[in-house]
Amino acid sequence: MKRKLRLGVNVDHVATIRNARSGVYPDPVRAAQLAAAAGADGITAHLREDRRHIRDEDIRRICKEVEKPLNFEMAATTEMLEIALRNKPHAVCIVPEKREEQTTEGGLDAVGGHNHLQPFVRQMSEVGIRVSLFIEPEPIQLDAAVAVGAPVVELHTGTYAELESSAQVAEFVRIKTAAAYAESIGLECHAGHGLTYDNVAPVASINNIVELNIGHFLIGEAIFSGLDRAIRHMRSLMDRARADAEGARST
Repeated sequence: MKRKLRLGVNVDHVATIRNARSGVYPDPVRAAQLAAAAGADGITAHLREDRRHIRDEDIRRICKEVEKPLNFEMAATTEMLEIALRNKPHAVCIVPEKREEQTTEGGLDAVGGHNHLQPFVRQMSEVGIRVSLFIEPEPIQLDAAVAVGAPVVELHTGTYAELESSAQVAEFVRIKTAAAYAESIGLECHAGHGLTYDNVAPVASINNIVELNIGHFLIGEAIFSGLDRAIRHMRSLMDRARADAEGARST
C-alpha cells in the first residue's frame, strides 16, 4: 500500500537563536511559514517549562498565522495542559522533560506513567486534539499507549542516530519491528529525533511510519544552505527512500 510520508519541521532552535539576545529576531513563526512553503506537512514546537526557546506567544501565533497544522510538544503538566486546551493545536505530543537536559534524552515511560497520562490524553482528545506519546520503540510502551487512549505514537530515533555500524542496524530493526507492531494494534506511527541527511533514508523507508519530525539538523543546515533548500532536500531524500522501498516490495 502506497503511503505518503509526512514531514514535520521543528522550529525550536530558531527561537533558541532569538532568545540568545532576548529580542524578536529571528522569528520562529516566520520560520514556520517558510517551512510550510518549502514542503513541510506540519510544524512542531516544544514549549518547555523554562521557556528556553519557544515562548507562549509563539504557540499562539503559530496556531493563528501558519496554515499547516501545529504539533505542540509538551510535558504532562497542568500548566501545559491549560495552554494546549486554550490554543487547541491540531496535535499534541507528550514528551518527557527534565529541566537540566540539553534536549529530550529518551522516550516517555507510558507504562509507569499510565495513571498520570490517561487524564491528559482524555481531556485533550475530548476537545479534538490528536494526542501522541513520544516513546521508545518497545512493544510494552506501545501497548501502554493504547491503554492510556493515545491514537498516535512517535518513536524515539535518537539512539539509532547516535550509533554506528552493526549497532545502528540492530537499532533500526528495533524501530522497524516496533512500527509494524504499532500499526497492528491500531496506532498511527511517527518517528523523530537526531535524523539527518545521512541517516534519514532507512527510517523513511519503513512503510508503517507515516510522519517524521525533524528540527535541529534542518535549522543548523539552514545556516549554510538556507531553510528552504534544507527542507526541500530532506523532503526529496525521504520521498526517494519511500519510493525505493515501495518499488522493492512490489517486485
